[in-house]
Amino acid sequence: MKLASLKHGRDGHLVIVSRDLKTAVDAGEIAATMQYALDNWAVVAPLLEVQYERLNKGEGDYFTFLPEVCASPLPRAYQWADGSAYINHVELVRKARGAEVPESFYSDPLMYQGGSDTFIGPRDPIVVESEDYGIDFEAEVCVITDDVPMAVSERKAKDHIKLLMLVDDVSLRALIPNELQKGFGFFHGKPSSAFSPVAVTPDELGSAWKGSKVHLPLLVDYNEKPFGKTNAGVDMTFNFSKLVAHAAKTRKLCAGTIIGSGTVSNQDKDGGAGKKIEDGGLGYSCIAEIRMIETIANGKPSTNFMKFGDRVGIEMQDKKGQSIFGKIDHFVEKYKK
Repeated sequence: MKLASLKHGRDGHLVIVSRDLKTAVDAGEIAATMQYALDNWAVVAPLLEVQYERLNKGEGDYFTFLPEVCASPLPRAYQWADGSAYINHVELVRKARGAEVPESFYSDPLMYQGGSDTFIGPRDPIVVESEDYGIDFEAEVCVITDDVPMAVSERKAKDHIKLLMLVDDVSLRALIPNELQKGFGFFHGKPSSAFSPVAVTPDELGSAWKGSKVHLPLLVDYNEKPFGKTNAGVDMTFNFSKLVAHAAKTRKLCAGTIIGSGTVSNQDKDGGAGKKIEDGGLGYSCIAEIRMIETIANGKPSTNFMKFGDRVGIEMQDKKGQSIFGKIDHFVEKYKK
């Protein structure tokens, strides 16, 4: 099943989207918002599924689906927690600044709690006050849960994953180091994130959803050119069951909690750092990673962060080349007071 939220008030209006992302049908009589659907998933999901099957047969009062009028599937959420499941990315970060990776990083996931009150729509601009902030995108996969009990096991955590999305976890890299030095985590360096137009149930991924990982390439375009095609199921040290269980270690998670994978990052086929697509590699899911590789090789980075007007696209396709979640497609715009 595929679901989206049209822009409407603060919490959007829920619609059911066809498998090919071409049409949609109003879900308001079943659940007016995505949050209501998640709060009542056991009752609501089977009813939505019936309408989804009808829609895919061309039945019902459907209309053309337009990602441009979509908010995030959850326009705001009670909780957004982002992990760092790809240790290759962490290793490069540490190596670029001459630091070792603590042994605990390989068994205990990193996770930060991000702002979740003002997500960016999938086709809305990234609004930033200054280019000096070091504007970067981070292409990731994420899951949405129903209510998760505290101290849930990894085995049971998988059952609480109800939907998946893609996310651009926007980062302001120049602001992050000073924040981390304070020893209290990110705040200014992590502004509003953007999510894919559509959220999908795990069964929509078929065999690509295995071991609580999505085994498909995450496609990133930067200024209309291929930038990354890393596989989200490869080099993922911590799967989503582990990440959900980690987030619930000391607290219950409310229905509608979003858990991110962190920047998808693959090693090169020879076990080294990733290479650019034009050099035969899989590319990158953020600018920071190529800058780290440049720093390791040359002592300093040569690739710039994003400028006003720069554009990023993030998408995932099935094995037939059909978009699964729709495309995040937005550009950087200067904030005007």
